[in-house]
Amino acid sequence: MAQAPAVKRARRSLAALLVLIVAITGLIALGVWRSDATWTPKLALDLQGGTQIILAPKLSDGQSVSGEQLQQAVEIIRQRVDASGVSEAEITTQGTQNISVSIPGKADEATLQRIEASAKLDFRPVLYFGANSGPMLQDLDTEEATGEGQGAEGEPVDSTDAEETVDGAELTDDAAASDAIDPSPLPDTAYDSAWVTEALFTQYDEFSCSAEETLGLSESPTDRPLITCDEFGVYKYILGPVEMGGETITDAVAQIGTTSTGATTGQWVVQITLNDEGTKTFGAISTRMYGQPEPANMFAFVLDSTVISAPTMNGLILDGRPSISGSFTQDSAQVLANQLKFGALPIGFTVQSQEDISATLGTNQLSAGLIAGLIGLLLVVVYSMFQYRALGSVTIMSLAIAGVLTYLLLTLFSWRQGYRLSLAGIAGIIVAVGFTADSFIVYFERIRDALRDGFSLDRAVEQGWKKAFRTVLASDGINFLAAAILFVLAVGSVQGFAFTLGLTTIVDVIVVALFTHPMVTLLSRTRFYSEGHPLSGLDPERLGAVYRGRARFREPVITNRGAGKKNKGSQREAEKRQTIAERKAAESASTGKES
Repeated sequence: MAQAPAVKRARRSLAALLVLIVAITGLIALGVWRSDATWTPKLALDLQGGTQIILAPKLSDGQSVSGEQLQQAVEIIRQRVDASGVSEAEITTQGTQNISVSIPGKADEATLQRIEASAKLDFRPVLYFGANSGPMLQDLDTEEATGEGQGAEGEPVDSTDAEETVDGAELTDDAAASDAIDPSPLPDTAYDSAWVTEALFTQYDEFSCSAEETLGLSESPTDRPLITCDEFGVYKYILGPVEMGGETITDAVAQIGTTSTGATTGQWVVQITLNDEGTKTFGAISTRMYGQPEPANMFAFVLDSTVISAPTMNGLILDGRPSISGSFTQDSAQVLANQLKFGALPIGFTVQSQEDISATLGTNQLSAGLIAGLIGLLLVVVYSMFQYRALGSVTIMSLAIAGVLTYLLLTLFSWRQGYRLSLAGIAGIIVAVGFTADSFIVYFERIRDALRDGFSLDRAVEQGWKKAFRTVLASDGINFLAAAILFVLAVGSVQGFAFTLGLTTIVDVIVVALFTHPMVTLLSRTRFYSEGHPLSGLDPERLGAVYRGRARFREPVITNRGAGKKNKGSQREAEKRQTIAERKAAESASTGKES
């Protein structure tokens, strides 16, 4: 016997849901096997504890920090921490000078370095550079990068040859720190080679990039030269005074590079976007540097007196969109992009203290929240069984599927996006249980309404679904919009609440469409439900249906305007359901009444 189209659609929907669950589970399993994924979502600071870092400003004698500077620093550090994938971190001011950074769990080395690298990002011209061991770096090949509407490109440099050309400007990824010298008389421009005096070059030659020498270099004057090295101590530089500040960078992203024709190069680049001031300044810099010999065609990105990249200019960059390219991996490109985008703090900071902290709420509060959620879930189940009899079992199964899908998605986001589950996030999940239950109630009541109007159960299921799904989409759409707005505008734990609320709203639509409706469709074909068993929750007689089977009809009752038309339609639907024997019986009864 051929299956009805509705049954085929129901089976396909259930298969699609199964594939979705298996796919997410498979991704997590692959992450557990090959990466650092776990089978449970990571917990936030209020449930797990973590690491607290106190940052103190680097101030010279008589200098102070304004409230505006401190708040700006808080926002930039928050962006840095979020960029590392750490969610639910707490970044606040402590007193009038310090900043407290609390990170869930054990902070990894990359996150700590990102927080500690808190000095201002600057752009300085390269006046002289060489290997730390002594010979000139010009004797080694450097990397290249391009401009011509795209910008400067570069890569990390090691002690071996590392050359790569991409349409324009060259760049090397170097980092270090050094002291500033006060030459006399002062040259007129930041890139004037007259800055490199004999005394300065002697100091450069003696500079070894040791930790003792680089300590405090971030406080060097911006209008004087700077001697610095890369983070590995391989290369060292003499840099001119600051020509452009890091605040001119409005965005920096890691992406796959493209050629001028739009073809993909297959190499990772860091695309930088400058504001109007930066576009003008950088255009003048590229015009001056283009075509010059090294090191006159080089300038350095300096973060915390460390050269994080030093490109050579092979093209004019007048559109404010330079890009750094080279032998980047995805991770190294992302690290450089974050350094450039979130490096421009108004003041420098140093780590004053770092310590482990315990959970702010602990297991007792977590247990209390989970118990409250279970009580609410139990009440929903009891109500469903009381109101819908056996049909309530579909509610229970749907809630279970929604719970599994939500758990898997939270675990996946915890691994891939650094999401951490907080008590506020758990509250969002508990609230969503009520939304999910509302969707089931709307659907079941629409089915019951169709049965009262005289539709058979299979048609009542389809009619009820058409009307209910529009209502479910409208309701969930409003809930999701509210969650999205709250997520964008809020920070911290409130953002965690909004995230889980929005996620569970999407899960609700998926479960209702791919599980609840298909299950009811299949159950409506079973004898227990199709014959209207009193315990099925879909008994036409108990619901007061117009057509009750075996030539029995409920008398139409016109209670208000328009009800007569509805009852007539229901009556016609009931008459379509009559068998030949029932029609003859009805005709005989009608003839008997007339006689």
